Amino acid sequence: MVDQELVERATRLLLQGIGEDPDREGLLETPMRAARMYAELMAGMDADASEHLSRTFEVTSNDLVLERDIPFFSLCEHHLLPFYGTAAIGYIPNGRVAGLSKLARTVEVFARRLQLQERLTSQIADAMMEHLAPAGVIVYLEAEHMCMTMRGVSKPGSKTATLARRGAFEDDPALERRFFDLLRA
Repeated sequence: MVDQELVERATRLLLQGIGEDPDREGLLETPMRAARMYAELMAGMDADASEHLSRTFEVTSNDLVLERDIPFFSLCEHHLLPFYGTAAIGYIPNGRVAGLSKLARTVEVFARRLQLQERLTSQIADAMMEHLAPAGVIVYLEAEHMCMTMRGVSKPGSKTATLARRGAFEDDPALERRFFDLLRA
């Protein structure tokens, strides 16, 4: 749980630290707003992917299932700045599938916490393997990081891509190619 009172006090200190007056009209409610915002952005800290991936449905086909263009937003743990992009998840069912909305919700569970894109990608893949027990899973994330856009190297539009493969996707290059072919379709 986000301690909203502590975040409010910290926000006041931050405002003072950057030379602002937290008591001026435009900033009076900023600490409260920031506390509510962080509670929303960090909601994944208290969430568990099993809540979303535990409800499954039987299938007779074990063909590739792909959900792509899943938008996500997260906060970089190094600078507390946003990174955002899209996720694609592919998996080979092992007799059971999850509801499609559950894949997007799983992305949210892990994105709504302080994160590294590399870890986020792996956490999604590992949760899929653990809770769905598919023959294989592949997760591809592409994101723009505001810590590279707004500061430092200042390169707007640059994107970072990460990939996590588990099970059959690690062993079968043709299966990975099929996944990426479908992403481009």
